[in-house]
Amino acid sequence: MTVSPVSLESLDLDPAFALHRGGKLEVRSTIPVRDADDLSLAYTPGVARVCTAIADTPDLVNDYTWVSNVVAVVSDGTAVLGLGDIGPAGAMPVMEGKALLFKEFGNVDAVPICLDCTDADAIVETIVRLAPSFGGINLEDISAPRCFEIEERLRDLLDIPVFHDDQHGTAIVVLAALQNAARLTGRSLGELRAVVAGAGASGVAVSRILMGAGIGDIAVSDSKGVIYAGREGLNSVKAALARDSNKLGLTGSTEQALAGADVFIGLSGSTVSEEAIASMAPDAIVFALSNPTPEVEPAVAARHARVVATGRSDHPNQINNVLAFPGVFRGALDVRATAITENMKVAAATALAEVVGDDVSEAYVIPSPFDARVAPAVTAAVARQAREDGVARK
Repeated sequence: MTVSPVSLESLDLDPAFALHRGGKLEVRSTIPVRDADDLSLAYTPGVARVCTAIADTPDLVNDYTWVSNVVAVVSDGTAVLGLGDIGPAGAMPVMEGKALLFKEFGNVDAVPICLDCTDADAIVETIVRLAPSFGGINLEDISAPRCFEIEERLRDLLDIPVFHDDQHGTAIVVLAALQNAARLTGRSLGELRAVVAGAGASGVAVSRILMGAGIGDIAVSDSKGVIYAGREGLNSVKAALARDSNKLGLTGSTEQALAGADVFIGLSGSTVSEEAIASMAPDAIVFALSNPTPEVEPAVAARHARVVATGRSDHPNQINNVLAFPGVFRGALDVRATAITENMKVAAATALAEVVGDDVSEAYVIPSPFDARVAPAVTAAVARQAREDGVARK
């Protein structure tokens, strides 16, 4: 089959293409090179003295290169936004965008790296070999369940922060928003029963952080219904989740589990009927986070729920990972943390929730990504918790 050549001029009529022409990133020098003296310090022979010192004392690389302030944004292109497996080339605009957000919202330099491999062993080996050039690794858009194994193995092998944002960024922001929604409705997390639709990377991480934060009970569903101990066909991640969740032993569909539930969190791309939302407990909390099409239309959910959040920017209470990852990495890098602990994630969520403060309302349980208070608050909380957890080297 012959493929017609793409006209760049016609593509550029779309403002999204016009904005992306030439990419969204560039490298700029931080020092001037005006004359031979500058050149001799920035490069040979002056650079040799710095190289020798670092070779003798490797930790100096953090003081005399950009390593301590740069993150690798790594993807294999298998789970890109709502697009699925579009490969490493297709993933590059998203990884560039992620690097841009690191810089704009956290003043963290980031390098997009799209790998032409999907084997877990190959991905882990490649990242380990690249790691000396970076102060942290942000895994992005790697499909489940491989993403769990890859992150766990890298955390064991590396002494720098490894963070799969699809899991933990989402989880941090959801916890922050739910803390405020619970406070608004006069309840504690321990009084809430939640249903999470979706057992992929974000669904598992959200469920785990909520359980760690003390939610009363949580049931998780996948395409076959509610996950419960002993259900056939569960992979190891889902089997572990089944053992730790669903205290009521619920079975059946997501919609059946919603009857009487206090919280619905949608991370699945599926749909939930108005009748199921209406069957929830009074003062229900609905986070319909699939993008661009939420599991239930926000206006429909609002007929029955006290608080509604989505993943969209055109509705109140947007659950957006950019509220978390720039500050999380900024805080971790500032103290040269060896890891991002569970406590650091919870600290980030609490700091994010506290930005809202006494202004909490049905339409404001989570701040805007453009609220200038967000990144500094998360950064400070993460850095402080890293020191308390003993993973800070500075």
